[in-house]
Amino acid sequence: MPLIPYAEPSRLHEDAKEAFDRLPRKLNIFRMWANAETCFRSGLRFGNAVLTKQKLAANLRELVIMTVARLEGGLYEWVQHVPISEQAGCTKPQIAALEALKFDDQAFDAQTKAMLQLVREVVRDVKAREETVKAAQAHFSPQEIVEVVLTTGWYMTMARMTETTRVEIDAPPGVAVPSFSKVR
Repeated sequence: MPLIPYAEPSRLHEDAKEAFDRLPRKLNIFRMWANAETCFRSGLRFGNAVLTKQKLAANLRELVIMTVARLEGGLYEWVQHVPISEQAGCTKPQIAALEALKFDDQAFDAQTKAMLQLVREVVRDVKAREETVKAAQAHFSPQEIVEVVLTTGWYMTMARMTETTRVEIDAPPGVAVPSFSKVR
């Protein structure tokens, strides 16, 4: 049960209501997020850009999201993104390796390992080490590196919102809810 009530869509101001009404799925995360009406539409636009407009390959974007969800204990984000990750080309062994915190697993190539190290340092330390950024530069353009950092930060925000407010997980069919928590 959420700690604060979900927004009532019929009571939202016009801009937020219009944005909510256009959502293809009225997930609990959106119902909670809509409480911040002035941030809702612009946040949806940014989230959509992260999911659909980046140069970063979709499978790599999803590995970023899944890594953040796992490190942050973002159960809601994890559950929602398991099928999205698979559709984007992530493999079951890659997802299992992330869930097990095995970032050096053979399921990941050198490019992916460099990216995952960058994500881990941004989550853990805020400021990734210079050698980690340089290792990522061997595989990614400046645009892609910034997209990795922005995706990391965005999903850290989403995990903090869903976990703090205790958003109820509306899992896609066939996706189990894990029992992990934030990695300390």
